Amino acid sequence: MEKIVIDGGVKLSGKVEISGMKNAAVAVIFATVAVNDVCVIENLPQISDVKLSLEMLRSIGARIKIVGKNAVEIDTRDLKNVAAPIAIARKMRASYYLAGASLARFGRTKVGLPGGCDFGSRPIDQHIKAFEALGAEVSIDGGYLEAETERGIHSANIFFDCVTVGATINTILASVLADGMTVIDNAAREPHVVDLANFLNYCGANITGAGTDVIKIKGVSRLHGCTYAIIPDMIEAGTFMAAAAATGGRLYINNIIPKHLEAITAKICEMGAEVEELDEAIIVSRKEPLCRANVKTLPYPGFPTDMNPQIAVLMCMANGVSQITETIWDGRFRYVDELRRMGAKIKVDGKQATIEGGENFSPANVRAVDLRAGAAMILAGLVCNGRTEIEDIHYIERGYDNIVSKLRLVGARIRKINIPDDIIESKSV
Repeated sequence: MEKIVIDGGVKLSGKVEISGMKNAAVAVIFATVAVNDVCVIENLPQISDVKLSLEMLRSIGARIKIVGKNAVEIDTRDLKNVAAPIAIARKMRASYYLAGASLARFGRTKVGLPGGCDFGSRPIDQHIKAFEALGAEVSIDGGYLEAETERGIHSANIFFDCVTVGATINTILASVLADGMTVIDNAAREPHVVDLANFLNYCGANITGAGTDVIKIKGVSRLHGCTYAIIPDMIEAGTFMAAAAATGGRLYINNIIPKHLEAITAKICEMGAEVEELDEAIIVSRKEPLCRANVKTLPYPGFPTDMNPQIAVLMCMANGVSQITETIWDGRFRYVDELRRMGAKIKVDGKQATIEGGENFSPANVRAVDLRAGAAMILAGLVCNGRTEIEDIHYIERGYDNIVSKLRLVGARIRKINIPDDIIESKSV
């Protein structure tokens, strides 16, 4: 077992390079199935979700070649098997994007139901609604989502009952080769939805409206390969912004799109940090004590749910009482018990957490209960005086590219260590 060990109390200072966005990368990787050609994808983050996505494509016949430190060549011309192994699918949420891409190309699909971080139920009813509107018969059996069309995918008008990133992406993928115009109403507006549409348009698709709540996909007869670079990860950038604010340091955060960070920037400034925007970078620092704030997570361009745990760490340090209202994931507050181990005073009532700030974190052994919760444990460990040990770090490695190395470069006393299995077993006896 690996764990992260942090000796906190150091103000971070220096330059951080932000990697490609996890959520955009996995969507584009699975989109290459619909392309049926050779694509080179650049600026890929070195994270486990990307590795699993590529492994899933290999399992159905894709040829993958590493062509650079953060670039791969994906050849999907000889795909034969559209039944993806359930063992891989259960390790990540984005595995269901293979369903939309396979439907577009083959008119059928069989994909294991997704896994990833545990936030409670992950309904795919809106995915099924879209696939059926596009002409597919859909069933869930034995842990698999199966869908098939008699005459191929056809165009449709689809209105989502709620804003859903996953179903928006799957509908774009499934309809990109359909006859006619597909219209998605109440579509998700997230940057990675736009990045997927841009990639497909580079490949010859005809998609308009991405980034708005109405997306139109005019089907084309075929797509061609291209070379495409993934956009920077706004959540990784937001996490380092929180790290600068938490430690009272100064970080130059490079390779970002400032517009994607507007909601995060506004809230961190409200809490007392200073943010200077440059063309493709921001400088975040803090000299004064943190102030209380209230946050409500919302679909983009609102404050992202993936920054809920990180902003909670700042609220624990701030003077006064803060509140977070979570509107996206019912199980998002699972991290609260771990922060309480470090001395946080947090009360959760349904979808709202009330945080009594002004307390110093105490060193403790904690767990990363999910990806962003793990980031929050790191932030708390960075600011408390003493040693923090974080277990279950495989969740963190799902979405953060070399976060330990990046933090060490800006002064953090942090390292990853391996605990031999025999020691773990002896402790459990």
